[in-house]
Amino acid sequence: MKIIVTDTPGQAFQRAADMIAEEIRGSGAPVLGLATGRTMESIYQLLVRDHDAGTLDFSGTMSFNLDEYVGLPPTDPNSYSHYMQEHLFSHVNMPAGQGHVPNGVAADLDAECARYEAAIRAAGGLGLQLLGIGETGHIGFNEPPSAFDSRTRVVHLDDVTRRQNSAMFGDDPERVPERALTMGVGTILEARRLVLVAVGEGKAAIVDEALNGPISEAVSATAIRLHDDATVILDEAAARIWRR
Repeated sequence: MKIIVTDTPGQAFQRAADMIAEEIRGSGAPVLGLATGRTMESIYQLLVRDHDAGTLDFSGTMSFNLDEYVGLPPTDPNSYSHYMQEHLFSHVNMPAGQGHVPNGVAADLDAECARYEAAIRAAGGLGLQLLGIGETGHIGFNEPPSAFDSRTRVVHLDDVTRRQNSAMFGDDPERVPERALTMGVGTILEARRLVLVAVGEGKAAIVDEALNGPISEAVSATAIRLHDDATVILDEAAARIWRR
């Protein structure tokens, strides 16, 4: 596992964007695993800037997002499908239908999870998977405990996660859906390359646990230490405890 520590959050975002751009340029048919959240917004802004400058072509790119809330249609401003349209898909030349997000309003959620897994396989598997880390140590919405061989499935969100994500729901954790669809840890680990990005003092403790603590299904982010090609990008604040 490679760990990169930058002086500022902006430098961390740039390193991640550069790695994604390298993946897109270096593959004839790149398949990206994408994530959401405030950290990812900054990364996507940099990718859109490169696209606007004519240096990054998304026309051959396919993507699969990690997760989606159960019960939120793509038109809901709090859905991750809407997030991806707002922050990336509507700004680049990725053809419609090549950016995939789980369907949180599918009539049969288990069938939707199986369909999503099949779509990833049909695309040839994930190339680069972008990851954040939540306060419970989750990657995707793989709340503790999550088996390291788990696949895309329906999960119940931890109260900690619902509080963490409540800003988009009027700071009311009760408005955050109780369930989500998420790629499993096993699905994530099958990606050829993992890139986890964390910035800020608030991530320092869980980053230290993920990188220095026992590899455990109680902290799904520890699973990346089992991967052959994982890069963790941190700013100084997020790396503070880990570097002691």
